[in-house]
Amino acid sequence: MSQMHGVFLPGDSTAEVRKYPIPAPGPGEVVIRTGASGICGSDLSYIYHGYKTHKGLDGAPAYKGVIAGHEPSGTIVAAGEGVTRFGVGDDVIVYHIHGCGRCRNCRAGYYISCTDQAQRKAYGWQRDGGHANYVLVSEATCIPLFAPLTHVDGALIACGFGTAYEGLRRANVHGGEDLLVVGLGPVGLAAAMIGRMLGARRVIGVERSPERIEFVKSTGLVDDIVLADENAVDAILALTDGVGCQVSVDASGSTPGRSTAAQATAEWGRMALLGEGGNLETEVSDTLLHKQLTITASWVTSLQGMEDLARMLAAEGLHPEVVVSHRLPLEDADEAYRIAAAGATGKVVLIPTSSDVA
Repeated sequence: MSQMHGVFLPGDSTAEVRKYPIPAPGPGEVVIRTGASGICGSDLSYIYHGYKTHKGLDGAPAYKGVIAGHEPSGTIVAAGEGVTRFGVGDDVIVYHIHGCGRCRNCRAGYYISCTDQAQRKAYGWQRDGGHANYVLVSEATCIPLFAPLTHVDGALIACGFGTAYEGLRRANVHGGEDLLVVGLGPVGLAAAMIGRMLGARRVIGVERSPERIEFVKSTGLVDDIVLADENAVDAILALTDGVGCQVSVDASGSTPGRSTAAQATAEWGRMALLGEGGNLETEVSDTLLHKQLTITASWVTSLQGMEDLARMLAAEGLHPEVVVSHRLPLEDADEAYRIAAAGATGKVVLIPTSSDVA
């Protein structure tokens, strides 16, 4: 078997499954047999809107015609010269950006913010990604997939759960606090699960989609769900005896969502911005200054942060895959993208199978 299937994004609101050579590892590289690969909101932004979603590209198209997918997890099947930490048979998560390894951000593990534009390449954007039977990656971007985590768990940690963890870590959520999550898509649900793991007393969610609300109820991750309308802030205050939530997370990426989060954050509270795009519009004095709010913004997490998160989830017996609503075979990538773009109730994941290899 010398060929595999991989997903190409033509940029016309479709996803094509094409044949590609199975890669071979070079020095410092490993080949992973993909166990699961998630579809991210940034993928949808490109395929349906042509948005530039990655840093340092100076307005040029982010997607370079490579195999799509930046959320892979799987098993190493081949290792190149100089690979020392991982070996054949190891289950791993792939941190989705490979940086120069030399700049200040890379040395801190934040490849996402690598300042060397020539060296910074994201899987599924500037180099082949995980929507394929096999993916070639640098060993430096591999993270252990700790038992009992599954490949689907790993695919979710590879981006969305790492993003949520970084925001909550910076917001310093801890025991006894109420956590507000605005936008209960995959990243918002990740924030709910991780927030409770970090000690949040109660999780209040805000969502506008009735279908998604029903799905969220089935996960058991959110204690109270508030409908995203003009009465949302009053409803949150009523649930918290007029105090608001000590920590809020906006995962909606919308101007109204961010406004709701700011208004419903308690005095001396912390607000974390996670959702991409849009604007932040808020009254300043009563909403921010007089309440002494701290607002943070974060973009994914670091290599070490993602590994720490995976270890904690495994130790607690928590499975991110609870937020998955659709699992489709690789050959149905176009349908999977359409489901995700239509506002899937949860996460959409591609599962390569042995029959996919030509």
